[in-house]
Amino acid sequence: MLGISLDTQERNRKFAAQTGASFPLLSDTDKRVAKAYGVLNFTHLFANRVTFVIDKNGIIQYIEEGADAVDPSGAGQACELPGKR
Repeated sequence: MLGISLDTQERNRKFAAQTGASFPLLSDTDKRVAKAYGVLNFTHLFANRVTFVIDKNGIIQYIEEGADAVDPSGAGQACELPGKR
């Protein structure tokens, strides 16, 4: 599991410390990943909160959007679904 944010590495480090995040947080300051996954809000230039579960073949198996996407437990539960390992 990893997180990707438009924030700088320093802001991601502070966020991880504040929230106790134990997974890597990557910085997408050029917004390339957010654009590629269709989550960049062009009006306000921020990324919508979305969780993707991507299998070992690079296929998106699960998407969680909105406030629930902040909690990574939904992604963990999706990984436990039959046939999703």
